[in-house]
Amino acid sequence: MDFDISKEQKMIQKEMSNFCKKELNKDYVRWMDENVDFPPDELWKKLTDVGIFRAAVPEEYGGDGLSCFDQMIAYEEICKASMSVALAVGTTFSFGPRFITDLGTKEQKEKYLPLIGDGKLKTCMALTEPAGGTDILGAISTSAEEKQDRWVINGEKVFITAAHVSDYMITICKTEKDAKPSKSLSVLLVPSNSKGITITRIPKISCHHCDSVGITFSNVEIPHENILGTKGNGWYEMLDVLNPERIGCAMMGVGLIAAAYDDAFEYAKTRHAFGGPISRFQILQHYLADMYINLENSRNLTYKAAWLFDQGKPYHLESTMAKLVSSNGALHAGRFGAEILGGYGICSEYAMQRYLRDAYQLQFSPISNEMSKNMMMQFQGYPKSWA
Repeated sequence: MDFDISKEQKMIQKEMSNFCKKELNKDYVRWMDENVDFPPDELWKKLTDVGIFRAAVPEEYGGDGLSCFDQMIAYEEICKASMSVALAVGTTFSFGPRFITDLGTKEQKEKYLPLIGDGKLKTCMALTEPAGGTDILGAISTSAEEKQDRWVINGEKVFITAAHVSDYMITICKTEKDAKPSKSLSVLLVPSNSKGITITRIPKISCHHCDSVGITFSNVEIPHENILGTKGNGWYEMLDVLNPERIGCAMMGVGLIAAAYDDAFEYAKTRHAFGGPISRFQILQHYLADMYINLENSRNLTYKAAWLFDQGKPYHLESTMAKLVSSNGALHAGRFGAEILGGYGICSEYAMQRYLRDAYQLQFSPISNEMSKNMMMQFQGYPKSWA
């Protein structure tokens, strides 16, 4: 068993680390968190130039076709610098290429994948609805009705990350009225400028510079050929995207833990109280030790899940564990990092309060930690605890 990474992977890691230190320094990230609801165009252009969007696009369509493991090496650095930017990047470089590569026609791949790789097309996934998130089959009521050469969409989505800036919404709709839930869904590629779409902002405490919004579809018409995959088979096709999504979300937790640990570690070395550095206090060393253990466990689980995915082996249990462990670790790191910083831990000038706020979003996204535990046991043969 070899835990080392290759020379090429070390180059990816170094390049992205240098990029983030220069382009995503703490002052700039704080400015974004206080002033914008999505990374500015100038940053998007720089992210494109460094190759983040080409990474997931197959080579035959102008991309680099990197493995999931290699993508996560680059992604970890962005997650550590800003979870909001990681979310913004992820909605395009994760959802767009995977849905279109796996489900798209030859014409769809040729049209959209090069644009994604060149940073000229943003995507989002419109899945969650007001009636529920994790209960996809029971909650989805947004409908798409076939009328001659088009689909007519009506319904409502909520907490859709980056929908307000996307060019296309990969939208999950109910297209089969009389079929059982698992055979009733289809995946549609909806142009965001379509008539009848209304976007509503949802203020939240976390990830300020990557908004999640509400979407209302009112008789939205799109071409019939904008379906991705097979009509009525969207549930099963979507799972091939949602399962890898947990690997990326787990990496967000890894990034948050790493950032909080580094900040708290340095602060404890330089802050003096009662005649010396506070790093000598046993309880603070315990806080930091727990953070470091959580970081190692989260990182190892996340990369293992990515490796299993690349090998074509089952990874569902590992990706779910990685999401659970990393999100819990991120919340722990934000909370106890803030305690180490004392009053500065809740000051806007310091990043620790942002780590803590952002960590809360991972507790229930993309699925709740409680449901993660239930699914882990289901994967091992137990009955569904929610049936």
